[in-house]
Amino acid sequence: MTFEEFERHAWAAWDEIPDEYREGVDGMTVRREAPAHPDHPGVFTLGECLTEEHLSDFGSADTTRSVIALYWGSFRALANENPDFDWNNEVWETLTHELRHHLESLAGDDALEDVDRAADETFRRFEGQQFDPWYYQYGDEIAPGLYRVEKAWYLEQTWDGRSFKAASSIHFEWRHERLQVRRPEELGDVHFVLVEGIEAGDETLELVLVRRRSWLHALKQMMGLHDVFVLESEARAEPAAGVG
Repeated sequence: MTFEEFERHAWAAWDEIPDEYREGVDGMTVRREAPAHPDHPGVFTLGECLTEEHLSDFGSADTTRSVIALYWGSFRALANENPDFDWNNEVWETLTHELRHHLESLAGDDALEDVDRAADETFRRFEGQQFDPWYYQYGDEIAPGLYRVEKAWYLEQTWDGRSFKAASSIHFEWRHERLQVRRPEELGDVHFVLVEGIEAGDETLELVLVRRRSWLHALKQMMGLHDVFVLESEARAEPAAGVG
């Protein structure tokens, strides 16, 4: 996708966002560069929420102003590595993710940006308490869709219901090895699959299978405006079909 095509698509998506979800957002900018992770070569930033805080005793759209930045160069770099890269879906996902950051800043909830929050939610989850199903995204994003919270790794995949039902297995890459697990019976809204039979030392890997929604439905879910159907299961990894 050329820069001009990407820019047109990004602005078309932006124009569909209702005003209430753009409160305090001064606009969107589409840039050509591909910002690289300082510690992980080959990992690029797809988008950013550039937020400026103004002195006030409370947070509001008047004191918290943001600009959403999308980086065409980063999208292109990932598309060059993955022939199945879905440009349209990635634009929706990135916009949703960055708008969430702004809305959290608007609410004055700085803790949501903290890795400590992810650790706290991990504890709540494994204690059987109610937890934020997106907690892993508050950890360190090592690569697009790959997150780390202390010794736990989370590899996120987005699925629509039809493709999920048609698949017999879930394919993924772990430490340069192509692997697969048997597809769970149900997708849910968010399904955590603990992967067994991999080289991980004292760490863990979970696939996080997320049901593809409209960006608005996904945003409402992440902001707690809709109940999220969360599932958990375990699966043993084996070499992906045709590998080895």
